[in-house]
Amino acid sequence: MSIDFPVLLTLRSPDDTAALARCIAPQLRRGDTILLAGEIGAGKTHFARALIQHLQATTGHIEDVPSPTFTLVQTYDVGDNQIWHTDLYRLSSEDEIEELGLRDAFDTAICLIEWPERLGQLRPSNAIEFEFQTSDEPDERTLTLRTNARRWQGLLPVIAEFQTGEYT
Repeated sequence: MSIDFPVLLTLRSPDDTAALARCIAPQLRRGDTILLAGEIGAGKTHFARALIQHLQATTGHIEDVPSPTFTLVQTYDVGDNQIWHTDLYRLSSEDEIEELGLRDAFDTAICLIEWPERLGQLRPSNAIEFEFQTSDEPDERTLTLRTNARRWQGLLPVIAEFQTGEYT
């Protein structure tokens, strides 16, 4: 199966969303940014939580992963890497985002950014966007992955395995 970006996936349940996060998590490295777009309740935080907890499990230390809606940023140490999980929903200007220290984190951490449209000019050019959309089925989500960055081409075989059910 040959695929290219954009990639369109159907996630039939929250378990599918978590399985995709676990599939992608080992592929991430310092300097990677995943932009999590979609409506409230579309699955952004569920995906981020599953991804973070999978990476935590590799270090033997799993902790609670709350939504960063009110704290704006939650950070997690996972081995040699740090994960920044941010929710920009309540921010209204790039100046507020600058104050969070995200610009540095884009180079030094794995960043998961909810509500990325708030980034404006600060949006990293090497990011990948995961756009979650609800469906007529209550637990089903449509996910579109978009990027122009070559770095993410290595993710395509992993996504193909996930689509065919070969990922465990």
